[in-house]
Formats: sequence, structure tokens, C-alpha cells
Amino acid sequence: MRTTSLTLLAAALALALSACGDRAAVDDAATPTTADVPRESTPDVSPPPYVPADDAPASAVAALAATAGNTTAGELRFAAVDGGVHITGQVTGLEPGTEHGFHVHETGDCSAPDGSSAGGHFNPAGTAHGRVGGAAHHAGDTGNITADGAGVAQVDTRLEGVTLGDDAATDVIGKGVIVHADPDDYTTQPTGNAGARLACGVIGPGA
Repeated sequence: MRTTSLTLLAAALALALSACGDRAAVDDAATPTTADVPRESTPDVSPPPYVPADDAPASAVAALAATAGNTTAGELRFAAVDGGVHITGQVTGLEPGTEHGFHVHETGDCSAPDGSSAGGHFNPAGTAHGRVGGAAHHAGDTGNITADGAGVAQVDTRLEGVTLGDDAATDVIGKGVIVHADPDDYTTQPTGNAGARLACGVIGPGA
């Protein structure tokens, strides 16, 4: 009788342990792992790309002509990019190894012998002059250009906060481009102390 009781007790314990194991397996299966939990996507906070108007030009050009007493000339190309306009091209007739201020100006008029008819820097937001990419700068502010040993400057720079051919206040079509005699110091207001105007051009729709 004692042996039978012990046998029954052992069987009952084994059955209870088996039931607990089955419940743990079910609980584990119902609990999602880290891999099962979908991650929340990070919102895209980058600015939208510039979308030109239906009739806006895909590109623009400016032919630079020397002001009175100078020999500087060149051709520039303008293309819309995210957040602004990319400028490429070549400026010739500079003193070898010299650095020069280079800006978009508010008026597309190069009729004055000294280029003064192009007005001041293009500045539709009314901000302070500074370095492109800095906290404050004119829409027409961009980097200085540097002439090589032959007096030729290869231009590869950008404007920020401007558009191309959309007729907005930030549109650079119809504005002037000036190459200055001295480098822009990015500090002196409102010109950067870049000196006289060596060449002037007007930005127009490209081919």
C-alpha cells in the first residue's frame, strides 16, 4: 500500500511539472521578441527639392564682359539644385594667382562703364552680408574665385536660398553678376570690401 501511494504521488508531480512546461512554452510563443516588434520610421526632415515652374528654364547663362579699363571676361552656367543654384564656368583676364570677390547683384544692367548700374548684392531677404553657408549672408553672396598662373579662374560654387526662373523674389534670372578686383572679406558691410568691378554680366535663360 505504501509503495502504491508513493507511485501515485510521483505520477502526480510529473504531470504537474509537464503542465507548467507546456504553459511556459505557450507564454514564450505569445511574447513578441525584439525582432518581431516593428520599428518606427524616422521622419524625413530634409527640405524638399526645388521644383521649377512649368515654363522655367532648366539652366541659365551669363556672359561676362570687362568694365572700362579691364580685360576680365568669361562665361558662367547656372543650374537649380536643392536649396539654391550651382554656378560653374570660367573667368579669364585676371592677374595670375589673385583672389576675387564674386557676387550676384540686384540689377541685370551692365551699361555703366564701371559696372555700378548692376546695383548692390542681390538681397531679397534684407539680411547682412556674409559667407555663403553661414548664418547670415545675402542671397547673392558666394565664394571667392582664384586665378591660376595663366590668369584664369575655374568657377565651381553655389548660391543658397535662390531659385531659377520661377518669378519668385528669390529668382536670379535677369540679375547681374560681378567679378571684383579684390577678395571678399565676408565681414565688411554690405560689400565685403571686394573693391572695383572688373567684369559684369546678366543672367539669362540657357539654351
